[in-house]
Amino acid sequence: MATLGLEAESTSGVGDSIRELQQIWTEIGESEEEMDSMVLELERECRKIYQKKIEEASRARALLHQSVAAKEAEVASLVAVLDERNLQRKMEKLSLKEQLASVDPLLENLREMRKERLRQFAEVLSQIEKIKAEMEGGFSYPHPPTNDVKIEQDDLSVRKLTEYQLQLKDLQKDKSDRLRKVLEFVNEIYSLCGLLEVDFRKTVDSVHPSLHDNGGKLSTNISDSTLEGLSQTILKLETEKKIRKEKLLQAAESLLDLWNLMETTDEEKKYYRETISIVGSLEHDIGCPGVYLLETIEKMEGEVERLTNLKATRMRELALIRRTELEEICRTAHIEPDMSTAPENVSALIDSGIVNSSELLASIELQISKAKEETIVRKEIMDRVNKWLTACTEENWLEDYDQDPNKYIAGRGFHLNLKRAEKARAIVSKIPDMVDKLMNKIFVWENERQMPFLYDGVSLVSILEEYKLLRQQKEELKRRYREQRKLQNMFLKGKETVYGSKWSPRRNTNFRGKPNANGSMTSASPQLFLLRSRDSDAYSKEIRRLSSTSLNFAPMSREDTTSLFTSITSSESESPPFT
Repeated sequence: MATLGLEAESTSGVGDSIRELQQIWTEIGESEEEMDSMVLELERECRKIYQKKIEEASRARALLHQSVAAKEAEVASLVAVLDERNLQRKMEKLSLKEQLASVDPLLENLREMRKERLRQFAEVLSQIEKIKAEMEGGFSYPHPPTNDVKIEQDDLSVRKLTEYQLQLKDLQKDKSDRLRKVLEFVNEIYSLCGLLEVDFRKTVDSVHPSLHDNGGKLSTNISDSTLEGLSQTILKLETEKKIRKEKLLQAAESLLDLWNLMETTDEEKKYYRETISIVGSLEHDIGCPGVYLLETIEKMEGEVERLTNLKATRMRELALIRRTELEEICRTAHIEPDMSTAPENVSALIDSGIVNSSELLASIELQISKAKEETIVRKEIMDRVNKWLTACTEENWLEDYDQDPNKYIAGRGFHLNLKRAEKARAIVSKIPDMVDKLMNKIFVWENERQMPFLYDGVSLVSILEEYKLLRQQKEELKRRYREQRKLQNMFLKGKETVYGSKWSPRRNTNFRGKPNANGSMTSASPQLFLLRSRDSDAYSKEIRRLSSTSLNFAPMSREDTTSLFTSITSSESESPPFT
């Protein structure tokens, strides 16, 4: 409406001006044609002016449209890049100048926001690149030079920035873990270098110069190659430590063995006793300073070598002593010792050098250990064997006692012999049952171990069987002897009945007893004593031979039995009965 009013006012003003010009022209005397021509000229000039103004206004409008469109496009681009959709505004009902005035603050805000986002992206990406470079070993300076970071300009959203920040956080955590691991590795290397007396600085310098205290000139390198180098260095030091530990333990063990073997004095031990006590008190690891020194190990190995050389000169004597101990154990247990280490073999083996003297001594020690174990295993049966042998000894004594013609003559030890004879008879009566139980024990022992029970290399069962057989033969001989005596007594009584007795009372009463070897007095005539001793001598000798404690029993042959029985009967036939 305002535009129409201006147009009407303008038209009214133009008409008045034309009428005023016409009046002037009339007063001047211009013709109608000239006046129409000048009016037309005026109209043409006015149209040109309007046209020019229209063109100027159109150009201004186009420029405004273009500016508004460009800024709106920039706003749209920034909104898309920054992902800020809430900042867009609708401006269809506004004029171009109003639209331009409205879009300028928004655009400026978006530009500032983009600038800030670029700074944030640059800072985050720079830190990411820096940490990656540190992990790759690219930077060694405390503040590496800042390089232009390549930023993706088409996505500056908060979401993208958050992704980079999370990536940076993960990298920072990885960096922290690597740094902690590097410090742990360095501390471990420092500890190992202290134990092994190795130059720590030179050791870590071989991995990377930044790993020791350098006054802040270099940042601690945390690259994969550094971690790998530290790990390999620790492995090398651990291997060296293990080698030295094995040498140390071996030297300490050898020293202890040699000390025990050589009976080393405390004065000689005092230089190594502390080190060996440290080694012996720590089962899993040795962490005391100075223990792993090469000098300590070399000294201990030198002492081991010295004692080893000294041991070689004494080994023969030690081996023979231990062999003697083995033979004594075997003799006591009635076990056959291993002949491979017999004294003559020991000397030959040591002189020839075929077998190491330590191995030979260890073999003898093993044989001693086995002999002791065998002694324990055989103890129950051997106790019974000893009881049996004791009973056999009593049996032999009783047989000798029974054959003694002066056993009932009072004298020194008379009552003691009677008591012993009484006990001996009680023991001898138990021998058969004792032998049977012993054999049953042996059978059980042999069945459990699937091996024979040997006594001085001979089967004990066979020895007992031979003993039982000999005992039966002895009992049979005694029985026959008693029967023969009865027959002879009957024969002599018959002769006395027919011819009368030939004994001379005067001869018996005139005989005076004389002291025998034991100091007791004999109560029989010398002729009668000789006859008695003669007819009992063969039997008693045979009994003693059969009951020998060496257990070297052998069954009597038929000829031996016949000769013994003949000697007994012949002696009885020649001598009068002795009651």
